[in-house]
Amino acid sequence: MASQDKIYTNMPIGPLGIIAMRGSSELGKLVDNHLINKRRTAAEINKGNKDYLGYLKDSYLINAECLRFSSGEGKAVIKDSIRGYDLYILCDVGNYSCTYTMHGMVNHMSPDDHFQDIKRVISAIGGKARRINVIMPLIYSGRQHKRVSRESLDCAIALQELEKLGVENILTFDAHDPRVQNAIPIKGFENISPVYQIIKTLVRTEKDLKIDRNNMMVVSPDEGGINRNIYYANVLGLDLGMFYKRRDLTRVVNGKNPIIKHEYLGDSVKGKDVLIVDDMISSGDSILSIAQELKKMKARRVYIAVSFGLFTEGVQKFDEFYQKGIITRVFSTNLTYRKEELKKAPWYSEVDVSKFVSLLIDTLNHDQSLSSLLDPSAKIHALLDRVKNGEITSNI
Repeated sequence: MASQDKIYTNMPIGPLGIIAMRGSSELGKLVDNHLINKRRTAAEINKGNKDYLGYLKDSYLINAECLRFSSGEGKAVIKDSIRGYDLYILCDVGNYSCTYTMHGMVNHMSPDDHFQDIKRVISAIGGKARRINVIMPLIYSGRQHKRVSRESLDCAIALQELEKLGVENILTFDAHDPRVQNAIPIKGFENISPVYQIIKTLVRTEKDLKIDRNNMMVVSPDEGGINRNIYYANVLGLDLGMFYKRRDLTRVVNGKNPIIKHEYLGDSVKGKDVLIVDDMISSGDSILSIAQELKKMKARRVYIAVSFGLFTEGVQKFDEFYQKGIITRVFSTNLTYRKEELKKAPWYSEVDVSKFVSLLIDTLNHDQSLSSLLDPSAKIHALLDRVKNGEITSNI
């Protein structure tokens, strides 16, 4: 049995409860189903042990709701007992499809609204839970993580607010800058990367890939993502290239200095498949520009993998680049909201991370180490061995 699928026989820190916030209900249900299936085995092993009464449930989801008054003010209501529970609040702060009515007008929820709802739920818990954990895949205000001039430090302030409200552990995925954890040095902060899940989806989707130095490369889209791409290059055994952004520092457009040109550093990509890995796609302009440069350099196929596909300006540009043969496929997780037009795009492949999230929750609930989950190198190498041996199946 793989370490990731380990059945724990020690008692959990408290009864497990998951509060899937508005906008996270789809992911919450998937995670809940995985937990039910996993714990069915553990419950069978400990059959007859009175301490395990209530360990296996029909659902671990807690009935909770964030309501809005017509003035726009809100309140959280928890309708199930949570006394003594080990609670996990799951929230997608990037889900702009959620709406509420204020003074007769329909408003889409912003990250600020979602974060305020997290605090409302913690307030409604009222200190009755044994432990509170927050799983915020897309970390709130993660792009405002440092001070360049006289600027706010939104992400650090948000983390400190959660700390003061009694949150013990915060789990996020591919934080724009993981050093924000320095704002809460004595609390649990895990910055997780779904590397295995992305690579698994890549090899299952593109079965003719040749993952070796002669046929494939990893390219970092900028200097900020170099560590992320170094990890991919190392576990895949590939060479690494990098682009850096030459910016016009004399102007600020939409809050940042505009990019003049992407400059490439690294070995030739001619005739090779290229994998570009980033934390998110926002408008997509930057990563599409890089893909175009790579095709000019005679790259064979260009693959893009991100944790969060936001596509703030729609998918039309990606449709055009796909039709022109500039990009081959984009991989993105189900950790944040995806438009239906994105899900239906011929160039899009979704990476399901729900089982991974359920394993993180189960491991923490049993107060066990997350080390084997946070470093999936051994599992990735086993996967690549199966690829070489032609053993790829839909059950990987």
